[in-house]
Amino acid sequence: MSEPEPIVRVAAKGDGVTASGRHVPFAAPGDAVGTDGVLLPGPHHATPPCRHFPQCGGCHLQHLDEEALAGFVRDRVVNAAQSQTLEPEVVAPVHLSPSCSRRRATLHAVNGGGRPLIGFREAQSHRVVDMHECHVLAPELFALVEPLRRMLGARRGRYALTIELALTDQGVDCAISGLEIDGLEQTETLLDFCRAQRFARLMLDQGFGPEAIWEPEPVTVTLSGVPVAYPSGGFLQATPDGESALVGAAREWLAGAARTADLFSGLGTFAFALDGPVLAVEAARDAHLACRQAAARACRAVEAVHRDLFRNPLRAEELRGFDGIVLDPPRAGAREQVAQIAQSGAPRVVYISCNPSSWARDAATLKQAGYRLAELRPVGQFRWSTHVELASLFVR
Repeated sequence: MSEPEPIVRVAAKGDGVTASGRHVPFAAPGDAVGTDGVLLPGPHHATPPCRHFPQCGGCHLQHLDEEALAGFVRDRVVNAAQSQTLEPEVVAPVHLSPSCSRRRATLHAVNGGGRPLIGFREAQSHRVVDMHECHVLAPELFALVEPLRRMLGARRGRYALTIELALTDQGVDCAISGLEIDGLEQTETLLDFCRAQRFARLMLDQGFGPEAIWEPEPVTVTLSGVPVAYPSGGFLQATPDGESALVGAAREWLAGAARTADLFSGLGTFAFALDGPVLAVEAARDAHLACRQAAARACRAVEAVHRDLFRNPLRAEELRGFDGIVLDPPRAGAREQVAQIAQSGAPRVVYISCNPSSWARDAATLKQAGYRLAELRPVGQFRWSTHVELASLFVR
């Protein structure tokens, strides 16, 4: 009878992998799998803390202990670099955000004629897992699940809703798509609900675009001490802890820069953390305006520019006056913009990424232009998820 085969690593989508290439769901490094498929847990196999794992698609890796989870994040980042023959001079220890710290989330609510179900969807499915505990959401967000369930339970008819939650300076910002209200009584009931739950804001999309139903005072998020108007659905780093790690890296690496460009700047997460004059470039108009207005109110030396860097990247000649560049593009990366950065000769480039694969492709362009990868910092903001982030410093 063959000996059980050990699990040697965790693949990008979360399966354990043996040395022969066999993929085993929910296996941790150090586990072993027999020829009959039976999994023998090893020293890094943890007991999942949540009753909804593995059905809930919000988490993929609760079966890993802390060491194995950090190893997964590190391997994703380092392997991506090595795939483009990039050898970082320094690989920092992995930064993992703690449990119960996620400050934004998209939940789903359905009613097939019975009681409402609210939660994340199952992996690769539209089925909603009815959430009764969650070890990733901030307590302020999870505390709203049961009140939302009760509120929706009083409604008749079928519905399929999307509920976006974000924790802001004033409390929870909630945006619901697909919920229809009819008449004064339903409107007043919904306003009473907002008041009771102390919502910072409620946005409702009844099929004609989102509109504000409740917003007692302007909603803001504070970035490096600067309150910035928060557009509903705007981008925030997933956890304050993860934001601090990424911003801290950029601030450290660009310290002393006389002039910095922040590309794909969003609300100004990095721009407001940096010294000296900063050019903040963003395509989303609401985020751009929020950044510009916040900079003016706080008298910060941040020049906000509205520009689509995918269709119209800053040219090399426009970037030559900067001695530091930070960019945090969407998951697709920034192929065209990075090509211009590579030609600019900027001495320091800080690349923040939520996708190691697109980052590695873009990083290869910088390497070909003579940049070296001075440091790489893996970040696991999305605890127990296969979603991995990183901060990197390129110098020449």
